[in-house]
Amino acid sequence: MNKNYLEILRSSKPAQFGLLFLIFFALYFSVPHNEGNYLWRLPSLLKGIPLWINNVIFSALYEWFPLKVWDPVFGMYEEKAAFREFTKTVSKSLLFLITFVRELLLGGHQTLDIFVSDAWSKENDWFTWPALPWTAATVGAFLLGYQLNGFRLGLLGGIGALYVSVFGNWVPSIQTLSFVLITTPICFVLGLSFGIWGYLDKKVEAALQPVLNVMQTMPQFAYLVPIIALFGLGDHAGSIATIVIATPPMIRNTILGLKRISPEVVEAGLMSGCNKRQLLFKVLIPTARRDILNGVNTVIMQCLAMVVIASFVGANGLGLNLKVALNSLKIGKAAEAGLCIVFIAVILDRYTKAWANKPIDYFEDLTFLQRYRSLIIFGFSIVIFSVVAFIAGGYFDKINYLYLIPIEKGLTIAHYIDGAVDWVWETFFYSLNTFNKFLLTQVLGPMKKAYLGMPVIATFTLAMGTAYIVGGLRTGLLVGGMLLFIALSEYWDRALITMYMATFAVIMASLNGIIVGSIFAQSDRGSRFILSVCDFFETFPSFVYLIPVIFLFNITDTSVLIAAIVYATVPATRYTVWGLKSVPLALHEAGTMSGVTRMQRWTNIEIPIAFPTIMLGVNQTVVFSLQMVILGALIGTEDLGQIIFGALSRTKDGAGVALTLGIFVSLIAISVDVIVRNWAEERKKALGLN
Repeated sequence: MNKNYLEILRSSKPAQFGLLFLIFFALYFSVPHNEGNYLWRLPSLLKGIPLWINNVIFSALYEWFPLKVWDPVFGMYEEKAAFREFTKTVSKSLLFLITFVRELLLGGHQTLDIFVSDAWSKENDWFTWPALPWTAATVGAFLLGYQLNGFRLGLLGGIGALYVSVFGNWVPSIQTLSFVLITTPICFVLGLSFGIWGYLDKKVEAALQPVLNVMQTMPQFAYLVPIIALFGLGDHAGSIATIVIATPPMIRNTILGLKRISPEVVEAGLMSGCNKRQLLFKVLIPTARRDILNGVNTVIMQCLAMVVIASFVGANGLGLNLKVALNSLKIGKAAEAGLCIVFIAVILDRYTKAWANKPIDYFEDLTFLQRYRSLIIFGFSIVIFSVVAFIAGGYFDKINYLYLIPIEKGLTIAHYIDGAVDWVWETFFYSLNTFNKFLLTQVLGPMKKAYLGMPVIATFTLAMGTAYIVGGLRTGLLVGGMLLFIALSEYWDRALITMYMATFAVIMASLNGIIVGSIFAQSDRGSRFILSVCDFFETFPSFVYLIPVIFLFNITDTSVLIAAIVYATVPATRYTVWGLKSVPLALHEAGTMSGVTRMQRWTNIEIPIAFPTIMLGVNQTVVFSLQMVILGALIGTEDLGQIIFGALSRTKDGAGVALTLGIFVSLIAISVDVIVRNWAEERKKALGLN
């Protein structure tokens, strides 16, 4: 009898999970809540890691590899650390490039002054970069969009440029755009280089994967404090933070694109006499062009997602305006700045996707004028409209409106937005307040209490047991090791709060995504529509999702969680549609012929087959939810994000705290990723989909 039970337990995963939950609840209710009890909480043996990291950064900046450097101010040699001089050089170079691009677009003389004396520059006011008129930029945006994908895309680009100009946000928009124009090429070069290296050397790829996993799952705030310590404050600091965050997806896309190339293409290149260099640059990279350019698209979206966060380290632009407006409770102005960011994100997203999907005929026999006709027309249009704007300056008294519309002279819808917010509050205050109180007291409060009441032994049993059942002993030990790193710190309780908020957001976002995706996946038209909607919302920088919920629910956990749910519903919906559309048509027909209803076909055929793909979407919701929960520190949460955000003002160990807690969040995301991916792969094997 006992043997029968053991055989059932070994062969039945539901039975294993049932036993696991029984053990979990037994430990949950039996372990006393005593700080001296190691079954309840582990000792903080890794408490000193943040300070150790900070000491390493300090030593690198001021002690390691001293060099004699000439100081022109004091006229003598000084000993300075090589790494410190390196960070200064990087900072100055990036700041120069950002200033150079901004002055090309907005006008200025700072970058030109380095070539002449201060006295000569003051005597010759004409020695300056001319500003690009917003009229010329609007026409240029239209022509560029038209060339990439026709009139509709051109109209989108023109309307977006017109909006940011007429509403007086031309200067901050250009500041933000210059930020993107500098960081994107750097991310592209770094990502392409490391991606090619990883493709050519499997050991390098294996070494890159865990590094990329950590970098892509770490919250953006975690990078800010170390970057301030290393590079100081300013636009360059924001660009460095963006480069660190945006480069990993470029590396992954490059490796993925090169791996997708069929062996026949490689063999054809070798048979044509290509050496390794020629094979790489004339065969492999052009063949993987679409995937590489999709990586560029991702990089640009990451750059725009960072504009608000970068403002905390001194970066100028729309992000700074948005932050200042929110801090001043100017809701309308904040919404206007947010709309500008959304416009720029949507336009750049559509432009880069059109560029990636635009076919190229490498064997076309065209003349120079035929090949570059569009570029020539674009250049001439910019020049003509710039000249027109310059000449028109003589007809304006003080402000040349064809060059620049100041923010105080531009159109505004801020008072309409403020009025709408006031109306919503007056009309729905009772309903919103009731819902907020109910969610906080009846759902979130008990859930938070339950998570904080979990003994560490119960938490480890549940996490490692789940990982073991899904992926075996190695997976169980890997998940346990990552959680142990967090449990041995002094931030375990804060990590549990982060987990509770992420769990709620993931459950609700997954349910929303599965329901919405299932409804629209019933037809090809519906699938195309909902995927287009997902594409649209995916271009929104994450911070934008916080703006409307703050208006409705003030600064509470409810605001953060609703923003996280909306933000994370996008990947859940997308993967549900992909999974359901991948179900073979023959199975649909077989189900229909057997007389099942649409609901029965959905529950018994479509969902089981699509489940592995849906689970990958759930995996993405975990990453999205964690990112938004940590970002919620901006409006006051009590999780790890609050401490990371607070590290900005800690001088003693701020950099170490931010990096340590960022790694904690990354380890939580990676633990879930390991479990879900193993589960998905196992289901694929069981269904014969591999």
